[in-house]
Amino acid sequence: MSAGMPLASVKSQMFESVLGFLPDWVQITVLALIVLAVVASWIVRIKRKIAHRRAVRDGQPIHAAARYGQGSGADHLGAHAPQTAPQPTRQPSGADFLGAYAPRSGQGDGPA
Repeated sequence: MSAGMPLASVKSQMFESVLGFLPDWVQITVLALIVLAVVASWIVRIKRKIAHRRAVRDGQPIHAAARYGQGSGADHLGAHAPQTAPQPTRQPSGADFLGAYAPRSGQGDGPA
């Protein structure tokens, strides 16, 4: 171990030095809150995983990209979601702008 490698990371050394100045009851409380936060995040993650598996088993629709309760941004737009796309309209052609010079449909195209 004489290779100069630190045994603890800088973050853990800073954490220990900050906690070292605090009284024992504060140190214990802070560590208990950290452990509680980690355990709570595990519980939430497990609950989401179970809900996802139940939804898959029951045949409920699940977005393909969603992982354990996460949806895409489009799922949360609500009233701001884009409406259905308008149908493409016909592009105007040159005959649309002829006006009075347009050929009449009642006249024949044959020789006079």
